[in-house]
Amino acid sequence: MTIGLLTIDLIIPGSRSLKDKRRVVKSLKEQLRSRFNSSVAEVEPKDHWSRARLAVCVVGDDSRFVNTQLNEIARFACNKSGAEVVDYHIEMM
Repeated sequence: MTIGLLTIDLIIPGSRSLKDKRRVVKSLKEQLRSRFNSSVAEVEPKDHWSRARLAVCVVGDDSRFVNTQLNEIARFACNKSGAEVVDYHIEMM
């Protein structure tokens, strides 16, 4: 069994309040959950209205599949409007 963890650091340039940030982050989280069947959570700077960090977890039998899935998720997040991906990191356990 392989567990893959992807952390994505985001900047939300159009955000003027925490409400704006939550709208963008919630939308992205729901899209990732439904499209990739993965677990997604906002994990860090929750009080900062223009930055966010998401943690995405994928579990599978094959490490190549998990790694490919996490790379696809990162690419998908990079192409979404409303948030810019500043950095991402993949860790396999």
